[in-house]
Amino acid sequence: MSGVVLYSVISLTTLGALFGLGLALAARKFAVERDERIDRIDAVLPGVNCGGCGFAGCLGFARALVEGKAEPVDCAPGGAETANAVAEILGLEKVTKVPVVAMVGCRGGDRVELKLDYDGVRTCAAAALLCDNVRACSYGCIGLADCAEICPFDAIEIAEGCAVVDDSRCTGCGKCVGACPKQIIYLVPRPKKVRVACGSLDKGKSVKSICEVGCIGCGICVKNCPVKCIELKNNLAIIDHEACINCGICAAKCPTNSIVDRVSVRPRAVIGPSCTGCGDCVKVCLFKAIEGEPGGKHAVVHEKCIGCGLCRDVCKEGAVTIAGALGHLPEE
Repeated sequence: MSGVVLYSVISLTTLGALFGLGLALAARKFAVERDERIDRIDAVLPGVNCGGCGFAGCLGFARALVEGKAEPVDCAPGGAETANAVAEILGLEKVTKVPVVAMVGCRGGDRVELKLDYDGVRTCAAAALLCDNVRACSYGCIGLADCAEICPFDAIEIAEGCAVVDDSRCTGCGKCVGACPKQIIYLVPRPKKVRVACGSLDKGKSVKSICEVGCIGCGICVKNCPVKCIELKNNLAIIDHEACINCGICAAKCPTNSIVDRVSVRPRAVIGPSCTGCGDCVKVCLFKAIEGEPGGKHAVVHEKCIGCGLCRDVCKEGAVTIAGALGHLPEE
């Protein structure tokens, strides 16, 4: 009897070994060879797995790149440096990409009165679904931090009831854009520092009655923009960021401060000794920041000057310089 049992055990062992061998041979025969470029690309990616590219983490993005389903520039956190490293691995031409940053098109927050005492699920998505907005402005930031919760870089916080982006931490991955139910978070070119922080499409009188920092569609920014890159659409100022030169005139002229200027330190105009007193700079200055008698050397009132550079551009003698920064030229 014991011999039968031993034979059975040996037979089962042999059968198992044969099955294992068969599976190993089949696996080798039908295995799909992994493209080594996937691992090389994954190694140069940031590794934050933010999902901003639209794929499941950095490895999923690497696989999509090799399969031709994504572009090297689709990785926002990596920027141009990562994009070029990926392009080199794939044998593509060097790419250029202007880095982007998220901005919130609202500054209302606690400045806008509450419409109701919301006691539901504490997310923007739930509040928007239930009551559109907890505040009087239906377009504004709800302030329940959906964007901050989803940001993988801790670049967003809620301050005074409104979402605020920390440009130094934001990588432009775009996850916050998709998380905002009011659709007031946008990606803008990082070098462009002048931005409209309002999303209301209501008429000026209605906006003014509920929000002190909302765009009232007055058109002052449109009138004063030296490169004509601002227009009013549905009562809201819209900046063409590609054409914007960061001069800051619109922000300085905006009566409600709904246009923000993120340039940390503005330069100032300085008039040198070669000034002939022609007065062209006085005529072009929108802030009455230049004084002087005709024919005499002019001077800049620095408390009024915003360093926009218009005076420099019209000075035929080259007597005006912009000190302290790049003037009205786009920052790099």
